[in-house]
Amino acid sequence: MSAHTCCEMEAPEPRASVELPAVQIQIMSGGYDLNLFASPPDCNFLCSVCHGVLKRPVRLPCSHIFCKKCILRWLARQNTCPCCRKEVKRKKMVHVNKLRKTIGRLEVKCKNAEAGCLVTCPLAHRKGHQDSCPFELMACPNEGCSARVPRGDLAEHQQHCQQGGEQLCLLGCGATLGPAERARHNCYRELREAWSERQERSRTLLLSLLRRVRRVHRTTNLIRRQLAQLGNFLEEDDTLLLGTVQEAEATPVGSTDAEVWGSQGQRAL
Repeated sequence: MSAHTCCEMEAPEPRASVELPAVQIQIMSGGYDLNLFASPPDCNFLCSVCHGVLKRPVRLPCSHIFCKKCILRWLARQNTCPCCRKEVKRKKMVHVNKLRKTIGRLEVKCKNAEAGCLVTCPLAHRKGHQDSCPFELMACPNEGCSARVPRGDLAEHQQHCQQGGEQLCLLGCGATLGPAERARHNCYRELREAWSERQERSRTLLLSLLRRVRRVHRTTNLIRRQLAQLGNFLEEDDTLLLGTVQEAEATPVGSTDAEVWGSQGQRAL
């Protein structure tokens, strides 16, 4: 068995209480409030710094256990154990997960106990109960209403809410409706009409795009014909040029010189 596991298996030793001013305790508190629990927790589950029930407990090399938040705040000011004053290195702190799970099984009262909720549940399940507790205060969803009412009374409050009197469509279309609008609201018909309008706009855009494509096609054909004509003109020019060169090459050089001398003699006479 590893040293880490052995440390977790050992029962926490009784710890000396660290006396701190009330204001400082309130500021440094990182544990659970004692009034949260259905019955007083064991003294070995208490943090010597904040005097609350250990939250995310960590064990120091000297075997003293504290809330992680509490001891980190303490070590930010001095690097000694709050109980025995031995020097502490943060790297040697160990999370006591077994103790954390044990504390998570302690029965706690609902945060709305003073409002009338009598439910108790394990500490680890407290958040799940709070999300469904009928005594949990909820904000009225009606726009303009700032009232906060228990979850169990929210539906009745919405029916009689006079502050704005508007709420979101229950069918989920996202519309904000007043009392009179809710009676005649038909989001399916409105959505269908909106869809028809969108389809009509799409059809118009498609027709416009097709007309532009036809114009581009006609222009492309015209350019293709003009390029073909230009190619024909260039071929004819090449043919004429080639014929001229061939005639020049076929004429004898001597006859050309005789013609030149003959023309010069005529001019001399």
